[in-house]
Amino acid sequence: MSASAVVDVAAVARVLRGPTDADDKYSRGVVGLRTGSLVYPGAAVLGVEGAWRAGIGMVRYTGPARELVLAARPETVTADGRVHTWVVGSGTDAASRPFAETETLTRLLAGSVPVVVDAGALELAPAAHAPVIVTPHAREFARLRAQLGLDHTDIEGDDGRAAAASETARALGAVVLLKGARTVLAAPDGRVRVVAAGTPWLATAGTGDVLAGAIGAVAASVMAGRVAGDTAVDLLDAAAAGAWLHARAGELAASRAGNGRPGPITALDVARALPEAVGEALARGIAVR
Repeated sequence: MSASAVVDVAAVARVLRGPTDADDKYSRGVVGLRTGSLVYPGAAVLGVEGAWRAGIGMVRYTGPARELVLAARPETVTADGRVHTWVVGSGTDAASRPFAETETLTRLLAGSVPVVVDAGALELAPAAHAPVIVTPHAREFARLRAQLGLDHTDIEGDDGRAAAASETARALGAVVLLKGARTVLAAPDGRVRVVAAGTPWLATAGTGDVLAGAIGAVAASVMAGRVAGDTAVDLLDAAAAGAWLHARAGELAASRAGNGRPGPITALDVARALPEAVGEALARGIAVR
């Protein structure tokens, strides 16, 4: 991708890696999720579903919604072990988070494994030493900028949102994914990506949890590739690919719901459409080789 680019299926195809005969579940990538809460346990299920459906080798779940997660996705591993990327914060509230949980999240953010930071963990991101992808919506973005001492006036339109995302990425030293009808992503070095795919029907509860899981899965696959010696893709492009897959899955799900015309969808509908979006991107990659 160029320094500033609209993400399309060809760009996503350059990020994704389909499984080969030489792969096992570990070489395809392991994503860990510490998400959900007693108040919002469904967020954990949705994030895990998004991760599995985005094409990962293994999902580990270590949050408080273990029983619900296993009921929905019994293949999920709940024992501690190695991961290539963490997803944290979805379905949590910083105001009610137990001190022990804050300590655990702080420890993950102090490590070397990349972390996708969503929702209730965003306020911990400025202190992170790990490579980080933050995924705020507009209100969370405003709070994050205030925490960083950045102004939040006149952030409108594509140019304004891109400039604000870039400024925030530099201040945070992390990849910023600003959700919206057009999702904007920025890296600390000034590169910007825009995901224009999607549908307004994605504006429904839980789709952000699916998005975090999908991004975590793609990032984990990329990191597993790095372990194997492939260092061509970084976290910005991994996050952009995950966002495109989520947006495209929303389009596919909405079309199915409306019998060919866009119709109302749920977050699980989006997760279940992810394999088709992944298949489209992988097929594009094969076609251009």
